[in-house]
Amino acid sequence: MHRSASESTEDHLERIAGLIEDKGYARVTDVAEALGVKPSTVSNMVRRLAARGFVNYEKYRGFNLTGEGRTVAARIKARHHILTELFGLLELAPETVEQEVEDIEHHLRPQTLEIFRQLVNYWKTRPEELRAFLQFARKKSAGGAKTAADDGKGK
Repeated sequence: MHRSASESTEDHLERIAGLIEDKGYARVTDVAEALGVKPSTVSNMVRRLAARGFVNYEKYRGFNLTGEGRTVAARIKARHHILTELFGLLELAPETVEQEVEDIEHHLRPQTLEIFRQLVNYWKTRPEELRAFLQFARKKSAGGAKTAADDGKGK
């Protein structure tokens, strides 16, 4: 699947923020490895991110996120978390959750994401409603999406 420029920007910011959170720093080689791309691709993106004010970058010295970069990365991380939680509550298999989140996370409007966040909170505070929905969905689907429960990995 071909990724748009904004998706690539978001993927880079997400990985950079994650590396900084985990290791305290991010290097071109680390980001390239995490994204499965060439270091030259990351170097070019880091220069574009610096031009947009998302990272501070010095050639051959590394980079870190600016305040604006941290804000955007936090928003991307929150979006990823909400979708992961939602699909997890729906008992989709972990590999399905991961792939679905990666496929759709860049395409949601803020109001859609907000509804998903509210649904996650609703189901977390009302687990009986979630169980009722899952039971309903299982009855209605004949050979539908594979769930963790289908794999024997469910609760």
